[in-house]
Parts: sequence; structure tokens; C-alpha cells
Amino acid sequence: MSADVSGQGPLPAAFLTPGSSSFVDFLRAHSPDLLPAGREVPAVRGAADVRHGTTIVAASYADGVLLAGDRRFTAGNMIAHRDGEKVFPADEFSAVGISGTVGLSIDMVRLFQLELEHYEKVEGVPLSLVGKVNRLTAMIRDNLPMAMQGFAAVPLFAGYDLTARRGRIFSFDITGGHSEEFGFAFTGSGSPFARGSLKKLHREGMSEEDVVTVVIQALYDAADEDTATGGPDLTRALFPGVALITEDGYRRLPVSRVAELARAVLDQRRERPDGPTAPTL
Repeated sequence: MSADVSGQGPLPAAFLTPGSSSFVDFLRAHSPDLLPAGREVPAVRGAADVRHGTTIVAASYADGVLLAGDRRFTAGNMIAHRDGEKVFPADEFSAVGISGTVGLSIDMVRLFQLELEHYEKVEGVPLSLVGKVNRLTAMIRDNLPMAMQGFAAVPLFAGYDLTARRGRIFSFDITGGHSEEFGFAFTGSGSPFARGSLKKLHREGMSEEDVVTVVIQALYDAADEDTATGGPDLTRALFPGVALITEDGYRRLPVSRVAELARAVLDQRRERPDGPTAPTL
């Protein structure tokens, strides 16, 4: 059986043969060279100055979960790009934040988006949140040979679980191993400093405004100590990218709102450079 849908001849039989609902499995079987992990990396001497992205943080709050990232890409010790995007929607109820090699990470996100859309079209229902995590795990594991050559892509995944009716956060390592994180999570070179900030300031059941403010504080602390993390830039009007995922779906927080809260944080830092302190008890 064949079907001519383009006016350029019938589709190959592979496109009309029933099989897995995974688009990645389809590519692996019929065009493995199109997979990011199927590309050969030429041998190089010394470190290659490819673009890298950090820092990503996620935090739960009363209505769901937040995912945010700074905007700086680096290449070696140089700032490669000041206005990079590190937070992307995966589907209607989940999002991915990227860290590591920028090109590979963005390819992985695009393939993951297509994977989830393909599954829903074939099966007629979306993947469960845990199913999405398992698909992303397999894609990260496929990239392990590249990661071992220094081209790692380590995302942070957050979504709203419609069954459990709460936001959930998952972190990964370069082998594809994943862990569910509770409260907050982080990845990237600035993550140790963001972690210290979130440990003191984050609490369960925060309002949207409070959790966005806390995450901006954490990214500011990361930028204050880590040269690969970019802080709010008033001169260029560059502020962290912030996404919120609730039972109503994915929503990108408007830049104007992020800017308003970031300016409030910066005003506070003029009086208290080290930021707010948590109660002793």
C-alpha cells in the first residue's frame, strides 16, 4: 500500500507500516544518521570552544512547578551569547531546561517535542508524565558516546502530573539516570550557589510571585559567584527566562513581569548585597 500526499510520488513503505509509537525508534530503524547520537564527532586536539549553557533551576509552588534559567552562553572563558534561550515547552503540561553543549541540547529538545507529539497522534492520548521522563532518559542515554567526548547535554524536566494533581521535577545525569526531586532542583555550573540560596529561601506552598522572586534570587546568587551564569542585565533589558506549569498547562511568564520582579531584587541588593537571610529557626 502506498499514498501520494505530496505530488512527488508515493511515500516509502516504512511510513505506512504499523510499528512503535516512538518517533525516535522509527528514526533508529530507518534513518539512524538523523539522530543526534548517530553523528560522528571528528577527533580534535584540546578543548573545543563550543557554546555551553548554564544555569537552570526548578521549584514547586502552590499551583504547580516553575522552571527558569539565566540567558548566558559561554565558549571557553568567553561570553558567546547574552540572550540565549534555555527553557522550552516539551508539550502542553511539561517543560525542559537545557544545560551543557547548546547545539546538542537544543537538538535533543526538538526531538523530544516531536517524540511527544508523535506519540499522542499515534496513540490518541498523551504520554503520562513518568512516560515522558522515560522517553527523555532513553534520549540522554543515546547521547552518552558524545558526552564521553565532552559534548554532554543534561536537561532538567518539570511538568504537571494530571493524575497526581501536582507539579513534579526530574533531574538527570549524562548516562540517562533520573531522579525525582522534591521542592526544587538545579543543574549547570552555577547550581551549587543556586542550591544554597534555594535551601534557605524556598518553602512549600509558595505563591507564584514569591516563588518567582526566590528563583530570581537564586539565579542572582549563582551569577554572583559563577562566571558562566548571567545575572539580570538592566542595560540590555535581559532577564531570566521563567516558565510556569500548572493544571491549566504551560505558561511563559511575560518578560515585563520578570523584569519587574528582577528590578525589585536588584533594588534590595543595593542595600543588602548578599541577599535576604532565612530565619534561624
